[in-house]
Amino acid sequence: MKIYRYVDRAEIRESSTPPEGAVLLPPCVPTKIVCIGRNYAEHAKELGNEAPSEPIIFLKPPSALLAPFGTIIRPAISQRVDHEGELAIVIGKRAKDVKAAQWRDYVRGFACANDVTARDIQKRDVQFTRGKGFDTFAPIGPCIETELDVSALSVQTRVNGEIRQNGNTRDMVFPCDFLVEFITTVMTLEPGDVILTGTPSGVGPLVSGDTVEVEIEGIGVLRNAVA
Repeated sequence: MKIYRYVDRAEIRESSTPPEGAVLLPPCVPTKIVCIGRNYAEHAKELGNEAPSEPIIFLKPPSALLAPFGTIIRPAISQRVDHEGELAIVIGKRAKDVKAAQWRDYVRGFACANDVTARDIQKRDVQFTRGKGFDTFAPIGPCIETELDVSALSVQTRVNGEIRQNGNTRDMVFPCDFLVEFITTVMTLEPGDVILTGTPSGVGPLVSGDTVEVEIEGIGVLRNAVA
């Protein structure tokens, strides 16, 4: 089932079929957005890195969250802002020290995400917080798909209709069950928290006026403008 959050007559509602003209909201309200770096070997390679021996964790602040059809704002201090289409895991109940075999018991579902990155700032700072943490740098949506086998899903990112990324979740270095176990040994995940599972190769720049779309098989299309 696909679950959407939307505004209707100034109320926040949740439904599998929002009415025509409803304004979609981010499908969850996370206390934290936990991201995984270099989780596709070809993406690590394109940025001059080796695939990691264990997951690389970094965080985006909840203030980076952006709704479907919202506008990604390029910060004036960055000369290179990239798209990174990803599968998002949305947590359904408090999760701590979860074993890989039970990971789905703690997951509400899955969404499309874009780990927008100020690449020049990321390289300059070495660590990822500033380059990944600007407002509007975490579009998530358009819904939560609650019933989905995520082991081999196509992940495609398009800019102005041109395919930039065309990957598959089967190529993850660390699959979703491993990620949930690994992360929950470090931190407690709360309902609504999000795990961004990494991006395939093909990341590239966004400029003002672009429209970027992340489409994941079985979920739908997350579409955002750039300004």
